[in-house]
Amino acid sequence: MAGMISGIILASGFSRRMKTEKLLLAVDGTPMVERVIQAARASLLDEVLLVYQNEDIKKAGEKHGIKTVYNECAAAGQSASIRIGIEAASPGTDGFMFLMGDQPFLNAAAINTVIDAFNREPHNIIIPVYNGKRGNPVIFPAALKNNLLALEGDRGGRVIIETMPERVKLVTIEDECLGTDVDTEEDYKIIRNR
Repeated sequence: MAGMISGIILASGFSRRMKTEKLLLAVDGTPMVERVIQAARASLLDEVLLVYQNEDIKKAGEKHGIKTVYNECAAAGQSASIRIGIEAASPGTDGFMFLMGDQPFLNAAAINTVIDAFNREPHNIIIPVYNGKRGNPVIFPAALKNNLLALEGDRGGRVIIETMPERVKLVTIEDECLGTDVDTEEDYKIIRNR
């Protein structure tokens, strides 16, 4: 029996390295964050939430009918987004999948590969690997909810992953471009010209 999995799209960063709201930049005609929302909605996720601080990103979530949650502590780093997402998720969820709003090529198939691995090993943290490099989205079992809620600063779930290597299971995603994320203007130029 597959457990319930909540997908939490972390989209409340400040894109400081880009000097513009990168999640609203278009890739093949669609804003990056909308591409991630579409992939999440088309996947096996039981619910999809969007954590935002920019009103235009909230609108993107509303346009696709997903739950949006405002992060008033966005300046506190990724841990605040994680906490807000978890608190807004269904209490009965078995796993939290964290998706990044800046992965424009992520698709439902890649999300489902991570979900399938979690359904086989629901007590473990599932991390996708693209061309040998760990990436996102990552699923944490609900048993680690308190660990996630206790995170501080901008380090996110990496802290938990580092302290529990025995609970980490890696799953390979064949198409490495699905793991591409956009952090700089240079990254954006490269993907735009693909």
